Amino acid sequence: MTEQKSDFAFLPLGGTGEIGMNFNLYRLREDGEEHWLAIDCGIGFSGNDTPEADVLLSDPTFIAERRESLHGLVITHAHEDHVGAVAHLWRQLRCPVYATPFTAAVLRRKLSEANLQNQVVIHIIMPGSRFDVGPFDLQFVPVTHSIVEAQSVAIRTPHGIIIHTGDWKLDPTPLVGPVTDEDAFRALGDEGVLAMVGDSTNVMKEGRSQSEADVRVGLTEMIAKLEGRVAVTCFASNVARVESIAKAGLASGREIMVVGRSLRNLEAAARECGYFSDLPPFLTEYDIKDVPDENLLMIITGSQGEARSALSRIACDTHSTISLGEGDTVIYSSRVIPGNEQAVMTVQDNLTRRGVTVLTDKDGMVHTSGHATGGDIRHLYSLVRPRYSIPTHGEWRHLTAHGALARECGAEAVLLEDGDILNLGPGPVEVVDTAPTGLLALDGDRLLPMTGGVLAARRRMLFNGMVLASFAVDDEGYVIGEPRISAPGLLERDDPESTRIREEFAYAIDEIPDEFRQDDQAFRDAARTALRRALGRKLRKRPLVDVHLLRV
Repeated sequence: MTEQKSDFAFLPLGGTGEIGMNFNLYRLREDGEEHWLAIDCGIGFSGNDTPEADVLLSDPTFIAERRESLHGLVITHAHEDHVGAVAHLWRQLRCPVYATPFTAAVLRRKLSEANLQNQVVIHIIMPGSRFDVGPFDLQFVPVTHSIVEAQSVAIRTPHGIIIHTGDWKLDPTPLVGPVTDEDAFRALGDEGVLAMVGDSTNVMKEGRSQSEADVRVGLTEMIAKLEGRVAVTCFASNVARVESIAKAGLASGREIMVVGRSLRNLEAAARECGYFSDLPPFLTEYDIKDVPDENLLMIITGSQGEARSALSRIACDTHSTISLGEGDTVIYSSRVIPGNEQAVMTVQDNLTRRGVTVLTDKDGMVHTSGHATGGDIRHLYSLVRPRYSIPTHGEWRHLTAHGALARECGAEAVLLEDGDILNLGPGPVEVVDTAPTGLLALDGDRLLPMTGGVLAARRRMLFNGMVLASFAVDDEGYVIGEPRISAPGLLERDDPESTRIREEFAYAIDEIPDEFRQDDQAFRDAARTALRRALGRKLRKRPLVDVHLLRV
């Protein structure tokens, strides 16, 4: 009887070396046959370096080409950077999804908006359960995070146990949901853990995490001192935080209103799963006509300065039903995601200009991170005692700091980038191959490659503008009338430079040789060259140019 040959590998396609877009793959290969497991499928948000796109996703092409071998997608929790891309990428993956009840409730609403609610098979897995996905032997381990039902995933393989932590922290009083299951982690450590694939986001903060219970006290004390309308903005998915804000408002005799679709969806999903059971139904913006200002607390989306969020529109006084002004207060019960600093400051500045008082965690205990600090991570290593540490979920400074901490704790750290295929057994734990990776931009309902022609043109137009020329020719290819030039973002209509460019372009197309005039494509190409020449060096830019030719 021949011995079965098996190997196991880890491949991050997103979320390693960056914040967001978590998309991780594990490969079990037995007797030459590949089996794949995906963990999380999230979005990322555009930063200053990608102004041409709002929402980013990892390119799934590598695993989509192997989807017959993809047994399932496991979601660790319902944050956008872990579940937000499922509705956009599932048609390429076509696999069942495994999630806890709350995560499934959130996901169903996203799938419904994408008209996928009847196509995606969702298996409900209770927190802490052990289950199989194809040949993969998995165990959920409940952890505390800034959302309910967050789970780490333990993967038992022929080569040892791998722990994929997902997002987590240590909090003795999380208020909603259980504490991190340290006994389960200790038991896994006793079994023997080969590697821990771990969250690195907050590793650079020393000490232990602050508790959600402290935030509830801080919010209650702050809101009790305020007059006028009070609005609190936070991450819409943080059930415990929303509950803390609501209870702090109720303690001050205020009625609670939620503003923004994501918060209304959160409330529906939370109540469906048994959360908020001791809170009255939240009001909407259409229920508040008779509520005095001093008796109202609003929970509003838009903590990251999103341009179309409710808070951004309120700050610009363009919201259809809500306005804030002198005597009102907005509390930011959130942190700023790296890359969103300018957008958040703009919203806060607009609010201040309208006379609104803006309070943040610098003014009181109104926020704590949902990610493990350096102290939390040290404690987890003492429980799990892995041979290898694989830092993920963070930028390179976070991964490097996590690797250094892991070495202090006795683990051998392996730093990866998206696309690295890491062998986890048998043999050395090392990068053995690479897979193609890339970024997609969500553009309306379309997915566009960040390196493709559409976004490259948009990027060029954004920085260098665009010049569009149009002209008509007769059957023989000679120009009829005057060409027209449009240069949005570069020149005003009555700018003398526009007149110069139009005249030079008209002269240049008159000089195009006759042999080009009967072929529309050749004529357009020659006209584009003529337009670039007419632009000259005076603008000191290289705008995108295009030519419309009309043959009459």
